[in-house]
This record gives sequence, C-alpha cells and structure tokens, in this order.
Amino acid sequence: MAYLDHNATTPLAPEALEAMLPFLGPRFANPSSPHAAGMAAKQAVGEARGAVAGLVGAKAAEIVFTASATEANHLAILGTLRAVAEGDPARSHVVTTAVEHPASLLLFADLERQGWRVSVLPVDGAGRVSLNDLRAVVDGTTALVSMMWANNETGVLMPVAPAADIAQARGALFHTDAVQAAGRVPVDVVAAGVDLLTLSAHKLHGPKGAAALYARKGTPLAPLLHGSQERGRRGGTENVPAIVGFGVAALLAQQAIAACAPASMAVLRNALERGILERWPGSRVNGAAAERLPNTTNIRFAGPDGRPMDAEELLMRLDAAGIQVSMGAACAAGGAKPSHVLTAMGLSAAEAAASLRFSLGRETAAAEVEAVLAALPPLLARAAA
Repeated sequence: MAYLDHNATTPLAPEALEAMLPFLGPRFANPSSPHAAGMAAKQAVGEARGAVAGLVGAKAAEIVFTASATEANHLAILGTLRAVAEGDPARSHVVTTAVEHPASLLLFADLERQGWRVSVLPVDGAGRVSLNDLRAVVDGTTALVSMMWANNETGVLMPVAPAADIAQARGALFHTDAVQAAGRVPVDVVAAGVDLLTLSAHKLHGPKGAAALYARKGTPLAPLLHGSQERGRRGGTENVPAIVGFGVAALLAQQAIAACAPASMAVLRNALERGILERWPGSRVNGAAAERLPNTTNIRFAGPDGRPMDAEELLMRLDAAGIQVSMGAACAAGGAKPSHVLTAMGLSAAEAAASLRFSLGRETAAAEVEAVLAALPPLLARAAA
C-alpha cells in the first residue's frame, strides 16, 4: 500500500499511542478532581500543553485545547468577534480568503447572513492572495482577518506575517489556520505576529479528537462553551488521552523539523511531480508557481485529446491498486461541487474535477513514490481509452 493522503489525516505515531494507553486505562482520573489521581492527570495535560506551545513558539498559557480544528477555528472567529463587538460595536467587518477550509468558509457565510460585512479575497492562478487586495479592504471597521497558513488542497503558503501586520495596523485581529503547516514547515507565532492560530493533532501524527487554539496573551476571546476548564475559555472535561498523544506528537514534529524532515519530503514530492509530468504529458501541477508545503502536490490530468479526465475514476483505480490519494479536502469528499480552491484559482469545473492531491508524510518511502509512478501511467491510459 502507498498512503499519500497525509493532508487528510496521518497515522498515529507509536510513541503517541504508547503515551495515551495508560490514560485509557488505569490513569483515568478527571484532571479537575482535587485528589492525587486527578492532579496527575492535570499534570499530564499541562505537560502536553507545554509541548504543543513549543511547536509554535507560544507560551503554555496561550494554548486552548479543543476537540477539533473546526471547533478551534470557530472559537477563534466567533470568540473574538463576540468579544470585540462588546467593546467596539462599530467593528462589524471581517476578511477571509476564497480558498479557506470549508469549516471556516461556511462559518463566514453564516456570519454574513447574520449581518456581518464579509470580504472574501480572491487568489491568483497560483492560489496566492494579494497583499494589495488585503490593504484595500481592511479599514477601521474591520474586526478580524482570517487567512490559512497553508492550503490543504494545493499546499500553497500564504503571506501570513505581512498580512498580520496589515490587519493589526488598522486595529484588527489576525487569525490563521495552521493545521496543514504545523509539523511540515517551521511555525512561530511570535515571528509571524499572529493573534490566533489553529492546530490539529491528527494532521501531525497525533490522535483524532484533540486540537488547539493559540490565543496570544491579551487577545479578547469569549468562550463558545462555558465552563471552568481551559482558564474559562473552553468548558468541558479535557480529553486527557488525546491531549497527551497530541503533546507527544508535537514533540516528535519539533524533532522532525530540526532533523530536516521537510527537506526530505520535498525531495520525494518533487520526484513524484517530475515523474508524473514526464510519464503523462497531459498533466499539470496546480499552484506550481507558488511557494508550497514540501509534502503536497495537486495535479490535474488531461487525456491525449486534451480533454480533462475524471479524477474520481482515477482515484478509484489507484485505490484498487493499493494507492491512496484524494481529490481535495476529506470533509468535502463525495460532494457534487468541484473544488472551491481550484475554481478560485481560475480552473474550470471540469479541470478541477480532473485533479488529484498527493500528500506525503514524514515516513513516506521512496518505494511508495516509485509504486505510484509505476501504476499511474497504465491506469491513466486505460481511463483515457
């Protein structure tokens, strides 16, 4: 099997699983309990919080654990908007981009229905946002700018640090969804100057069911779930096993970045791209002109007649051959609409539907890339026949 769908989810690191197991068994106490077992669970959560903070250069107290990245994004966006609205009702404007994850775009659409003024920035043919476009829309009424660090479908990296400067110069807060970036490229909240940043455990070899929001000290943030946990910022008993696994995964990600794992992934990704482009002349890399994550390539396929191919059929053929890839965001799989990311980049609906995403992981082997390059051309030829 060749698993090249790491942007959807990553395999759980054995070290993370091993650390989690005691908290699924004998160390089951509630971290809010005052007895020794509860205090031990609380300490484990605290250690994990420090590890997650270390991954992005934050302070432990600035990390809020949530159950998913979707929840963390909602807390960042709704939590800040509620807090800002109480202090400055005139700030009724929010800014995002056309290529955000559906978890954010659907929320912004709902905010617009509620009366918020929402500006959605376009992208160019490579999937890049223009800072001039951002400057043109941010004004004294802007409460928040939300821009992902790296696109989940194409891997295109966004200009987060300068965008944060533009937002904050007008008194707006800046949030970035760094779910795909963390663990794959260096992420530093201080250097980037962001106010809020979203992370997810299962994208960096941690468990599903644990995510986090970095909220810079002093950032206004109203809770969505009321309770005493997470310093009052997110109520609900902590998922101790998942949080412990998240902490271990964060430490492993730090070590991997220090050991130049991103560069190794880039070598394999580039070999995969070159191999596909050489073997199938009708293939093109979406976002090739932009700076991208080292593990991600999104490729569209056309037949010998130049017509876009059916990527869904290709995906099924690859799956039958033991090669696992995707057509885009996992949460949108099976949907009837073409990728909003690719159409925002100027691709036609047919071209978007002819595109596959290949996303590598830290432990992807050269043999997996070779397996794809061996299997794909005959599958393409049969699909084009």
